[in-house]
Amino acid sequence: MKKSGFLIGMASILLAGVIFYALTQETEIDFSTQVKPILNQHCISCHGGVKKNGGFSLLFEEEALAATESGRPAIIPGDVHDSEFISRLSESDPEVRMPYKKAPLSEEEIKILTQWVEEGANWGQHWAYKTPAKPVAPEKGLQAGLLSEEAPPFIQNDIDRFIAEGLARQELSPSSEAGKNILIRRLSLDLTGLPPDEALVSRWKSGQMSYEELVDELLDNPAFGEKWASWWLDLARYADTKGYERDVSRQIWAYRDWVIKALNADMPFDQFTIEQLAGDLLPDPDLDQLTATAFHRNTMNNDEGGTQDEEFRVTAVIDRVNTTFEVWQSTTMSCVQCHSHPYDPFRHEDYYQLMAFFNNSRDEDTHGEEPKLKFYTGEDSIRMEEIKSWAAQYGNETLENKMEAILLYQEPKYHAHIAEDFENGELIDTKWLGLWDNGSCYLRDVYTGGSPYIYINYWTGNEGNLLTIRKGGPEGEILAQFTLGKTEGRVIRRFPIKELHEKVDLYLHMENKSLKPQQTTSTINWFGFFPELPGQDQPGHEEIDHDFLTLLNKNTPSVPILVENPDYMKRETHVFERGNWMLKGEAVKPDVPAVLNSWDPEWPENRLGLAYWLTSKENPLTARTLANRLWEQLFGRGIVSTLEDMGTQSDPPSHRQLLDWLAVRLMEDHNWRLKPLIKDMVLSGTYRQSSVSSAFLHEKDPENKWYARGPRFRLSAEQIRDQALAASGLLSRKMYGKPVMPPQPDNVWQTVYNGESWETSEGEDRYRRAVYTFLKRTSPYPSFISFDAGSREVCTISRTVTNTPLQALVTLNDPVYQEAAFHLALSMYRSDAADPISWAYERLLLQPISPQKQEHLQSLYAFALEDFSSNTEAMEEWLQFAEDEQKNPELAALALIANALMNLDEFLTKS
Repeated sequence: MKKSGFLIGMASILLAGVIFYALTQETEIDFSTQVKPILNQHCISCHGGVKKNGGFSLLFEEEALAATESGRPAIIPGDVHDSEFISRLSESDPEVRMPYKKAPLSEEEIKILTQWVEEGANWGQHWAYKTPAKPVAPEKGLQAGLLSEEAPPFIQNDIDRFIAEGLARQELSPSSEAGKNILIRRLSLDLTGLPPDEALVSRWKSGQMSYEELVDELLDNPAFGEKWASWWLDLARYADTKGYERDVSRQIWAYRDWVIKALNADMPFDQFTIEQLAGDLLPDPDLDQLTATAFHRNTMNNDEGGTQDEEFRVTAVIDRVNTTFEVWQSTTMSCVQCHSHPYDPFRHEDYYQLMAFFNNSRDEDTHGEEPKLKFYTGEDSIRMEEIKSWAAQYGNETLENKMEAILLYQEPKYHAHIAEDFENGELIDTKWLGLWDNGSCYLRDVYTGGSPYIYINYWTGNEGNLLTIRKGGPEGEILAQFTLGKTEGRVIRRFPIKELHEKVDLYLHMENKSLKPQQTTSTINWFGFFPELPGQDQPGHEEIDHDFLTLLNKNTPSVPILVENPDYMKRETHVFERGNWMLKGEAVKPDVPAVLNSWDPEWPENRLGLAYWLTSKENPLTARTLANRLWEQLFGRGIVSTLEDMGTQSDPPSHRQLLDWLAVRLMEDHNWRLKPLIKDMVLSGTYRQSSVSSAFLHEKDPENKWYARGPRFRLSAEQIRDQALAASGLLSRKMYGKPVMPPQPDNVWQTVYNGESWETSEGEDRYRRAVYTFLKRTSPYPSFISFDAGSREVCTISRTVTNTPLQALVTLNDPVYQEAAFHLALSMYRSDAADPISWAYERLLLQPISPQKQEHLQSLYAFALEDFSSNTEAMEEWLQFAEDEQKNPELAALALIANALMNLDEFLTKS
């Protein structure tokens, strides 16, 4: 016994010694979480991507450890005493101490940096730049029956285990599950953007379906794609006008419809990405894949006279770089256009290597926004298939594909704005070629590809415009000579030209002696050199060739798309010195930032390869970004609350392991499909909680960062309008097609040099969902702007949520909401309910009205009834949407009540 007691005592002493040693040893400094925040806050502004005072930069490891202007490194790993970076932090001389002319670092900050250098100045990697690995959900945490024995279990899936662990650390408990009626309204608004219909509510309340079955039915509802499209269209900066000064209309709604269909079909997000960034580069792309590329044709286009097309083409390319990294990488790259990133490890050169991926698309900021994908229907689509078959039969598959491309989007071609060295001519409004009598110009570096024809898109009111095309100059060989005859509007006509197989300068000379001096002979939009249809000696060739020209000139619905330059038109990309597009530095090739995932040599060095890189499972940011933003849509804040930024200046994730779990589950378990991941989120006990807060909870967690209650926030601008129309019975469920113009206040559209006007839609188009509303960038739909929707001139990652009196004025006075209130009142008036007010309240909010609210609303009804009974003029004005025979004081008073109900906080918020 004595020996045993001695051994136990010795073991205790040894254990105590180990514990004492462990407690007295300093934990190794973590660069990402401890050092980098100090550098970003105090040092980078003078020693980083923008400035490198003293030749010292702390942005990249090799720069931080390199020799400064003094000839010695400021940081010597492992040697604190000889590291000037450390010694200067504690200097007494204000001219020597760092940070210069700013408050000194705290003792704790100096201690962290000192220990870091002493440990070897190890340069760690920011958490978001590491490839996510799926963590195991915590086993310990809140138990299923924590709330009470009768309460539903909080932990419904692995999401709740991560949340429970966080709640336990914060000494918080989850809220009880929300009521059934609240849950179905919350779910329906989140998944479809609309309140649930009566049939679904009845089945849910009667227990005919489980919660999971309810989720599945809402995910399968076609309204899902419309609701979530609004979110994606913010990212895509989708609008129905071109932007800038004139801001004229743009026909791009086919892209919006593609997004809705893709979301409803639950297209995997990697495919969703690839088709939008590079659908045109896929093997044998179909119309949908070409349409998807309009994602990057949502850039603005400047129609103003006197602007330089190349300047705004470059602006569009820059926007594509910035938008791609904001949307897929939660990274603000715009500053890297001018200098290396001030905080994150992205170099100035990285920006232009990325730009090289986007710099070879055919669009050139032209007035016509070519290339445009044409949609043929009926007999025209049959003719097109016949032309393709002819080209394949008498030519080959390559020629068939070329003829299809020419008919679909008329590329490649040379726009008239490349003309130069004018004599007796000009670029009309800097857009179109206009030569006078004895006028001439050059088209430089043109490749005709051996075509026997030149195709010209032009218009003119004159006859006898003789155009001569020579090789090289005014004394060169005549390649073609023909007359551009009078047209009725714009036409595409072709003329014979000598076949050439090398690049040449074309000299164009125009003659028409019947015109006055400086009178334009014709207006030319573009020149094209397309291959000839084969089988000239075959019966039917003349008819098929005629159909080819007919389809070229056919006006059809269209959408701007991306098309890559052929090799002979390929642009060289240069670094812009200090971001100025006119100061070109060294040439660069397409490449990706080394700090992120590596490039697979098998990928093509174009937009398609970039799309593969972004959707690689090795990319550390794409899946995290998507999971974070889906979470924010459902819970009101992201796990990383700075949705636009996951870099070193971002807010730290509240539940980092959960974010990685969601990201890997999206890629691995759900194969990039959004609906299953959204289902995971809404099936969780975290989502199902009651949103009721308390003074304690508000003080402890005002932003609901730890999710101790359910989500509660105002509906989006689109949802507020759609819900009002749905509740009133007015909502049209018609899907797709041209944008509509519902009622809006008069005289809102007053854009200069435009000439367009708002024509209020008739019939059911007046009541279509908000996603179909015409959006003009310089004058967005007023009620949407009031509720924080954007103009979509640039990519919008998250909307700024405000709360202003103007919003109440919209829902009280806007004609849309007054009309919806009237039709709800009509349903109240015609109902056989004992109390129409209680009936309407439950119809709108799916729960019984409280006695206090009922009393207030009854008092309001009595007051309104008395007022409208004595003031016929006010009644007539209030019932502006009623037929004459419908107008009476009772209906007017109910319309006022309906309007009040639609302005309740409960109606305008999700929970």
